[in-house]
Amino acid sequence: MARGIQTAKGVAVLALTLSLAGCGSNKVEDVPLDQLDAESIFQLGEQSLESERKAENAVYYFSEVERLYPYSEMAKRALIMQAYGYHKDKDYENSRAAAQRYIDTYPAEEDAAYAKYLLALSYYDQIDEVGRDQGLTFQALQALRAVIEEYPDSDYARSAILKFDLAFDHLAAKEMEIGRYYLRRHHFTASINRFRVVVEQYQTTTHTAEALYRLIECYLSLGLTDEAQTAGAILGYNYRSTPWYEDGYRLLTKQGLAPEAKGDGWLATIYRRVVKGEWL
Repeated sequence: MARGIQTAKGVAVLALTLSLAGCGSNKVEDVPLDQLDAESIFQLGEQSLESERKAENAVYYFSEVERLYPYSEMAKRALIMQAYGYHKDKDYENSRAAAQRYIDTYPAEEDAAYAKYLLALSYYDQIDEVGRDQGLTFQALQALRAVIEEYPDSDYARSAILKFDLAFDHLAAKEMEIGRYYLRRHHFTASINRFRVVVEQYQTTTHTAEALYRLIECYLSLGLTDEAQTAGAILGYNYRSTPWYEDGYRLLTKQGLAPEAKGDGWLATIYRRVVKGEWL
């Protein structure tokens, strides 16, 4: 950050021109940053956030407030603004570190909720396309859940709930992608395992209807008609208006079968729960 620090110092000098002009100073460049009060340095950080595309200079100013005035009220605000500045620059690791430091140092302060939310965002905003490793998605879910549980009445909790649902859906999409991969290669048992995860663990996501349809495909390919019919029954009970049910119904009827619960397998257990209203 050396170049950013030098730039920030230059900006500080320019920003002080008007404030020092009334004092008769003609050597603004000789005024070091550490002669400013905490609020003035903090304001320079805010100005940098508003006027510059990157937040590097702003983070420098906020860190200087904390360094020069470590026990002041402005130091608290500066620390949370560091976390925000790092996040703006997509420096998620440092954003998490600053947010966690705020939580550890000022756990009872009002901005602790925002720090917790920023920490969760640092994971959530790194969730990549479905085809990549989903470790960050799990971490995002854990951090978002912490916001929801610890600050349930805050605006951050409401936002966290929405993001939690999207991240949860993202994990289901990953399972579906892998399941379809196995299905295309006729590895039916492996694909069933993936679709079962969606039906059992991610049943509130947008992928459940397709997962049930894919189970019909897999079980019919294996000649397991009871399981295929039961998957069709669940699909019809919860998603009758979807194209997935229409396609599943067509697959079954082509083989002289109908959507109905049969046997005593895991899908039959789920069907009984659905009928009794204990699931979905």
